[in-house]
Amino acid sequence: MSTTNILIVGAGAVGAFYASRLHQPQAKVLVSVVCRSNFAAVAASGFRMRTRAFGDYEFHPHGVYKSCEAAVQEGTHYDYVVVATKALPDIDDEPATIAPVVGRGTVVVLIQNGLGIEEPFRARFPENAILSAVTVISAAQTEPGVIVQHRWTRISIGAYKTPTDTPSSITAAEEATRRLISIFHAGGIADAEHWDSDELQRVRWHKIAINATFNPSAVLSGGCGNAEMLSDPLLKAHCVACMEEVFAAAQRIFPDAPFPPPHLASIDAIVASSLRNTASKPSMLLDWEAGRPMELEVILGNPIRIAKRHGIDMPRLATMYATLRSMAIRRGLQKPREAKPSAKSSSTNESSL
Repeated sequence: MSTTNILIVGAGAVGAFYASRLHQPQAKVLVSVVCRSNFAAVAASGFRMRTRAFGDYEFHPHGVYKSCEAAVQEGTHYDYVVVATKALPDIDDEPATIAPVVGRGTVVVLIQNGLGIEEPFRARFPENAILSAVTVISAAQTEPGVIVQHRWTRISIGAYKTPTDTPSSITAAEEATRRLISIFHAGGIADAEHWDSDELQRVRWHKIAINATFNPSAVLSGGCGNAEMLSDPLLKAHCVACMEEVFAAAQRIFPDAPFPPPHLASIDAIVASSLRNTASKPSMLLDWEAGRPMELEVILGNPIRIAKRHGIDMPRLATMYATLRSMAIRRGLQKPREAKPSAKSSSTNESSL
């Protein structure tokens, strides 16, 4: 049995948790990581995992690197390169960052929030399979190298397909998805799920209903967590209306079946589950409090622009987007978008990113 080499780029809470489950030396599955702020701690001592799902344990990756350039110097061919960084396409060129470790046949896996995240990777790597993954997990890195998993482990994965893909490339991407799902299952992630390309995008829209509601609202409410917002009648009404807005848009974009699909939670179920999740704050709030850039474009901007291309307005999300962008720009966390050309001289259509 040949060795499967997996590289996780972005070993924060989510990346490290899934890396620890994928790493299975006895089955010749070796996981290495590219760390950023936590490099020194992980290189010295590995990860200390404090998980609700699997108890406490230590995880020592096969390799720990400070950059993708360093990860490729040993000559390893990576079968899977998993991107688990924050999706900040207006700030970082992540496809360029991972280019050194993407070789012939490398499968690129995107464990990132938001919509429209796959297009830059497809443009950069037209010959490589791109897998898109949506997670439902509550986890945090409480100090460098210490990962706490509070709730959930689900990850949904599907091949990202475009109209120009060949039958052979589609077959290869589906086989790569099945192989990765089997490794997750062997690592104890029983709710790793395989979806086709279109269904996976519906799963992304479902998660956007959650992320685009609670993440920006947590910042704009002055620091409330999900359960706290839902315990306030006015904020609860706002949150429910935001989710309804996303659900209505998704139903029009995917008209061939009811939205949400029956296997995904209704708004009432999301509210009930979120009321129980009192242990953590939304990631956008954590970023705002720490003075880091927020995932505004992929969580709010892209959904608004995609909906607009379908003739759909999303006024609640648009209001939060405009307000948060202004706040981020004033704090120096985000650059202003370039002004659109005049309608007299050029088209005013805005790109998806």
